[in-house]
Amino acid sequence: MDIEEIERIAVLGAGNMGHGIAEVAALAGYDVTMRDINEEFVRNGYEQIEWSLDKLAEKDQISQADADGALERVTPVVDLDVAVGDADVVIEAVPEKMDIKKQVYRDVVEHAPPEAIFATNTSSLSVTELSEVSDRPEQFCGMHFFNPPVRMQLVEVISGAHTADETMDTIEALAESMGKTPVRVRKDSPGFIVNRILVPLMNEAAWIVSADDATIEEVDSTTKFDIGLPMGSFELADQVGVDVGYHVLEYMYQELGDAYRPCPLLAEKVEKEELGKKTGQGFYNYENGGVQIPTDAGREDVHERLLAVMANEVAGLVAEDVADPADIDRAVKLGGGFPDGPAKMADDYGLAPLVETLDDLFEETDEARYIAEDTLRDLAESGDGFYGPAETSTAPEYETLNVEVDGHVGHIELSRPHRMNTISDGLLEELSTAIDELDEEDVRALLITGEGDRAFSAGADVQSMAGGGGNPIEAVELSKLGQDTFGKLEAFDAPVVAGIDGYCLGGAMELATCADMRIASRRSELGQPEHNLGLLPGWGGTQRLRHIVGEGRAKEIIFTADRYSAEEMESYGFVNEVTEDSELLDRAWELARDLAGGPPIAQMYTKRAMLAGRDATEAGLEIENQAFGHLMNTEDLMTGMAAFMSDEEPDFDGK
Repeated sequence: MDIEEIERIAVLGAGNMGHGIAEVAALAGYDVTMRDINEEFVRNGYEQIEWSLDKLAEKDQISQADADGALERVTPVVDLDVAVGDADVVIEAVPEKMDIKKQVYRDVVEHAPPEAIFATNTSSLSVTELSEVSDRPEQFCGMHFFNPPVRMQLVEVISGAHTADETMDTIEALAESMGKTPVRVRKDSPGFIVNRILVPLMNEAAWIVSADDATIEEVDSTTKFDIGLPMGSFELADQVGVDVGYHVLEYMYQELGDAYRPCPLLAEKVEKEELGKKTGQGFYNYENGGVQIPTDAGREDVHERLLAVMANEVAGLVAEDVADPADIDRAVKLGGGFPDGPAKMADDYGLAPLVETLDDLFEETDEARYIAEDTLRDLAESGDGFYGPAETSTAPEYETLNVEVDGHVGHIELSRPHRMNTISDGLLEELSTAIDELDEEDVRALLITGEGDRAFSAGADVQSMAGGGGNPIEAVELSKLGQDTFGKLEAFDAPVVAGIDGYCLGGAMELATCADMRIASRRSELGQPEHNLGLLPGWGGTQRLRHIVGEGRAKEIIFTADRYSAEEMESYGFVNEVTEDSELLDRAWELARDLAGGPPIAQMYTKRAMLAGRDATEAGLEIENQAFGHLMNTEDLMTGMAAFMSDEEPDFDGK
């Protein structure tokens, strides 16, 4: 079956994953039957879809007409024959138990059309074993969405031992038609890609604490603020459910052997039913303050140990031909929110010290999980990385940007969609390099956009900033780096256009301020929320914004820390033009090309004259970066950061 032939999708299961997948399919224009075992489950799932669609419309992420149309395409049913009788694709999302899933497929084959493709949403169970219960193993594959499906970009498309290439191609195309990013898992292996990295990482964190080698707070501070993961290892276990990760680990232990033996600390939590947020107690107590992770308690030995374990898992996946390093990195960034993929992190750290760490741990403990994979050892001994030798590396030139020249238009796309295109110090350094490189090209206009449709950029990577431990000197240097980089953009001799789609907050708005013209989609939200963190705009915002909107409006935007619609910012003079969401990119390119057709010498001198006419900006920038460093050492900053991480309102004391 080709993608063009797919019209109707049956989703089996109306729980969190099932109703989320049904909503995604309906938004993509497919007719969907959503089935569960009783009317109450189906009705609850349908009401959740209705609520979610209304929220998307309320936030202008879709129109109300699109929301109503998607809901009309969802049919809740209990009867299995009605659900799958004329389905082109059946996506199963029932509880993660092999026996339950097998029984579902025994029933489904009696009613589904012979040409229908079966796709299981399992996160770790054997696709091959499930396919052999059906009457069409060649038309059976894994289609693993991530929670919540409406928001998460990644879909792991898993090949079972019998899956036909045509089936994989069709399901990959189906995922793309739903607006998702499919990553092909070439071989059916427990945990596939993302859980194969995350679950052993959780297990190793537990072993570290169990052996009294570090505390829970030290491990979580390391993973969240030093490595830069969205959550600490124990924080994530509590969020997902300790039992969920533990049961995946048990399955991996059963299938893959001693290297995946669950830490007794995890078993103890499950036995006590201290399962995390859902029970009020896990590794953290949620009835008494919840998660409090110090920003500066990270340890280098813990960092190296966790990175070594991840690198070993990457090597295992590569050796088993489950996926290549680029696909592993893409999947873990999209599915796990990593700032960089584990293969790239390991390459940057150096494979040799990671192998040495594994060897030392094995000698000390005699535990199978520390036996270095042959692939990892060979790469370390050869001096190569997962991406090859540095001089012939297949890793992209830019890790956080996509840079191209189309005719006389240079295009820089912020490319951290898994982190809402947030601006890290690494992105700032790459942006500075990209501006210099484009300055050497025959570029007569420059367009800046953000990858994806959720965010031009959600601003500075606050989590990485928090990992600096509140060091004022480092904060001043970070402020100066941003000021200098954005200053290069502001002084670029050709016209600069910012195409804003989605969030444009904090440092991202400071970046957009340095463009000559700004176009925004209707769904965009703009603002300078730094005061909510106890900070100030530190990349030129205190100086440059007033030149565009006037001092009164600039103070309003910064002091209130509010978010503004694209239309409001157009009325303030910050946005030059507001477009329909679907037209933003085309219109931004059209404007950039029009500007590139103008007189380049006249444009260059016009920009230079306007910049030269501004008074005292340099002195103001110097005060700004010194103030940014001073604020980095205040109690208010810690209050603001803690509130931001827990999505609460800060209560500042002025200290």
